[in-house]
Amino acid sequence: MTPLPLVRSAEVSAAVATAKPIVALESTIITHGMPYPQNLDVARLVENDIRAAGATPATIAVIEGTLHIGLDETQLERLAQTKSVAKLSRADLAACMATGGTGATTVAATMIAARLADIEVFATGGIGGVHRGAEDSFDVSADLMELAQTPVTVVAAGAKAILDVDKTLEVLETQGVPVIAVGQNSFPAFWSAQSPLQAPLRMDTAAEIARAHHMRVRLGLPGGQLVANPIPIADEIAAPELAPIIAQAQSDADQHGIKGKAVTPYLLQRIFELTKGRSLTANIALVRNNARLAAEIASELVTLTRDAGS
Repeated sequence: MTPLPLVRSAEVSAAVATAKPIVALESTIITHGMPYPQNLDVARLVENDIRAAGATPATIAVIEGTLHIGLDETQLERLAQTKSVAKLSRADLAACMATGGTGATTVAATMIAARLADIEVFATGGIGGVHRGAEDSFDVSADLMELAQTPVTVVAAGAKAILDVDKTLEVLETQGVPVIAVGQNSFPAFWSAQSPLQAPLRMDTAAEIARAHHMRVRLGLPGGQLVANPIPIADEIAAPELAPIIAQAQSDADQHGIKGKAVTPYLLQRIFELTKGRSLTANIALVRNNARLAAEIASELVTLTRDAGS
């Protein structure tokens, strides 16, 4: 069988060779999250946060049919400037690679790529989930099913606040996905540190989270963990302030007939406008916060694996 077109960057290859911790990063935040050059600046910031915390960043993308695990500076800059990049989830990943395409990975596709590259921890902003009105539209993100079957610990600031977070938690429970809030009992709500929803599990340290991941592997349980890491209070937009803004954005989307894959980018852009840019500032802060925690968890996992083999 022809080898899988998967290439590790020099930095990631060196980390693998020396058994150093690695953190996967998605690439849709670069191609679909913000304009150039801000997207490139943020990508560099997040990668450097991971390095500063003692781990190696592995930004994942498909470039001309090859799955890249880690991007060098030239590739990162080129991706940040490329227009009309495909947005890849589980359904699109193989087709993009088979046809020699270029695409940025969502949460689901990044988890698949991380598993193929033996990376156990992935940092993102927020996961997708059950959209509001899903009882009529059946609009449920593939991220939830991926968490149920792919053994990667995903560090996020909860689910995106534009979603039906209550139903998202119900689906995760049904799929047997551990949902762990960090340092609090409340499930964080993306741009807001707190929500009225109780988190199913709470852990206070990276070491505890790493041990839970390690134990799932030993038990042979499928799927990963969702680590819900609250945005720092200094950077949040409090939930009471945000609720009417989200409601306004949703009303605008309904009025304009926005549906399907167009809903999330529309809502995020509308909320950016209604908050006068504060939502993007908060988004950058929470992604960086998640990257730092993911690096700590990855470091703890390296220690656990080494101790288990000694």
